[in-house]
This record gives sequence, C-alpha cells and structure tokens, in this order.
Amino acid sequence: MTGEKIDSSVDLTGEKIHWSQDVSYGQYLELDSILSAQTLRSDKHDEMMFIIIHQASELWMKLSIHEMTAAMECLKEDNLDLAMKMVARIARIQEQLTQSWNVLSTMTPKDYLSFRDALGQSSGFQSYQYRMIEFSLGNKNKGMIEAHKDHPNIYAQVKNVLENPSIYDLTLQLLARRGFDLPAECLERDWSEPYQAHPDVEAAWKKVYENGEEYWDLYDWAEKLVDLEHRFQTWRFAHMKTVERIIGFRRGTGGTGGVSYLVKALDLRFFPELWTVRTSL
Repeated sequence: MTGEKIDSSVDLTGEKIHWSQDVSYGQYLELDSILSAQTLRSDKHDEMMFIIIHQASELWMKLSIHEMTAAMECLKEDNLDLAMKMVARIARIQEQLTQSWNVLSTMTPKDYLSFRDALGQSSGFQSYQYRMIEFSLGNKNKGMIEAHKDHPNIYAQVKNVLENPSIYDLTLQLLARRGFDLPAECLERDWSEPYQAHPDVEAAWKKVYENGEEYWDLYDWAEKLVDLEHRFQTWRFAHMKTVERIIGFRRGTGGTGGVSYLVKALDLRFFPELWTVRTSL
C-alpha cells in the first residue's frame, strides 16, 4: 500500500519491540568506537582486562570532571543544594573506581609481567584527567604538568585547572561571603600553589560545626567534602595495595617509585581544617 508507514515492531511476550530505529542503542553510545579501542600490544590473555579497566576508569574520571566543574560553578553562584548533589555523585563514582582495583587484583604477578614490557614508558602517572581531578580538589603541584608538555592541548587544560581556585578555595570564598572572618591570604592568592592550613579557617569551621542548625547548609556541605576526600583516599589506598600485590616494590613503568610513591600520596590532605576541627570540637 503506497504511502502507508510499515510497522516494523514485533510483539514478543507482551512487549512491542521496535527493530527499526532512527538511532540505535549502539549508535547512541558509539559502541563501534568504544569496543574497537582495545588495541593489544602483546598476545597475552590478561592485557585485555588491564586495558579495559584503565579505559573504564578514564571514563569515570571524565564524568567526575564534568560533575566537579559544574559543582564549582554552583559554588560561585551560592547554589549549595545543586553543588551537593554533584559532589555526592562524584563520591559514588569513586566507589566504582575503587571497585575496579578489586577486578585488577585478580591478575597475578606472572600475568602482569608477561606483557609489562609492551607498556613501554606509559603509566597511570601520566593520566591528565587524574591530575585535573587532583588539582580541582586542591592538591596543586606545578611540576606535575610537565608530564604533558609534549601535548599542547592537554597541557593547556591541566594548566588551566592548576591556575584556578580549587573546590576548597571556592568554599572558603563562600564562607567569607556568608560573613565569616577569614584571612586575606586564604581568599586571594596564587592558586597554583598548595593551600596552607590556617587557624582562623579552622575556627570558622568550628563555629559552623558547633552551630549546625544555624549553618545547616554549610555544615552539610562540609560533610559532603569530607566524604569526597575519604572516598578519594580509599581509591588511592586500593590502588596502592593492588600495585603492591602485583609488582611488589618494583619501580613503576613511568619511572616513579611505584608503591613508595603511592604511599606518600596517602598523607596528603585536600581540606585540612575539615579534619583538624574534629579534634577541637
């Protein structure tokens, strides 16, 4: 019948399934590109798992950056409710990232060493998305961007995050706008330098914590940040223990000290006064 639209759906067990689509599931997700991105450099079985876990982690980090960027814009606009939703989502993403190490830990030292040479000098240390997340959280280190100097576009992205306020810097500016007396050196400074804890900032947080009903949104935001850092450090710890389990204390492929380097990172604090204030309450 000319001009009539043919119904290509089929009723299966009571469900009307449409087999002809303008955009299919695979097209929408660009699965052809994603599923063809696993290029093995050896003939060893476990290399596939190694690649997929790290690729999936980078996708989760991309989402973390997306949420973090939006949350920081919300902070500038004093929209704490929306910022909290985004930060809570990042904390759940961290759970997924932590779980990925459990999968990787099923690989034995022998499995890894069978294809390790194929990695060359590539290393997770070179992950620019990881570095952007760290910088956004406040772990600023100018020297770290040099790992990306041979890639101008990536270098510019990482440098931009380095030179702008972290989520904690923006939080302190919010506290100041709310009337808390904070030192000028904590509110306007060289954002590329690591934040230094200050007793006046701890005093401000103590007031928030001791008057939770009056400052409920600030109190809730502070706890969201603590949860975020806690889960980030859990991710780091799981990473360190997985590396130790697989390669012991061998040096990393990118030239770092491997486990010894990862252990040092566990001592870093992103939001120092939110931890020290607990002792003084």
